[in-house]
Amino acid sequence: MGLTDFLNPVKGFGVSFHQMFMKSETVQYPEVKKPTAPRFHGRHQLNRWPDGLEKCVGCELCAWACPADAIFVEGADNTEDERYSPGERYGRTYQINYLRCILCGLCIEACPTRALTMTNEYELADDSRESLIYTKDMLLAPLREGMEAPPHEMRLGDTEEDYYRLGLKPEGLQPEDAPTISAEGGGRASADSAVKREKAARGGEGK
Repeated sequence: MGLTDFLNPVKGFGVSFHQMFMKSETVQYPEVKKPTAPRFHGRHQLNRWPDGLEKCVGCELCAWACPADAIFVEGADNTEDERYSPGERYGRTYQINYLRCILCGLCIEACPTRALTMTNEYELADDSRESLIYTKDMLLAPLREGMEAPPHEMRLGDTEEDYYRLGLKPEGLQPEDAPTISAEGGGRASADSAVKREKAARGGEGK
């Protein structure tokens, strides 16, 4: 039996010996939560336009892209009396089964309108299987100042393209351009002015 035969088992325990003499570190979870990275893949969120309309158009591309078959989408047509998104269709039913979801983010890459993004929320544990099937109401982003819950008319433009042009701007929709919604429903005026400023800016660039 040579020296090599004796040292090989000792080398195998090197990691164990190293851990034995390390100083212990206690994480005070859940009282103190560890911060996540900015692009952390957490719970999904269905986003809204600045006037409150939903960005989801019910195209089902996220469901097709999901390798775990965790997403179910059922689209429906918008009407003049009942509009939920700027496009022709919206996602009437939207469900994500977190018993299957692997948080890979492929659904985010497939979304053509940036309607679906991932948050930094990672606490998804539950004692009920039914509670881990998130519905549309659970996934929708909360209403912010200047937003109104759909259905309502388009207030950031007359067409779907007007909304997408505002979304493609690097700086996005500025706070001074955001629609203000009063009790009488007078949010259209400020929204129209935002679109006019956008069209004027595009006209100036073409000269």
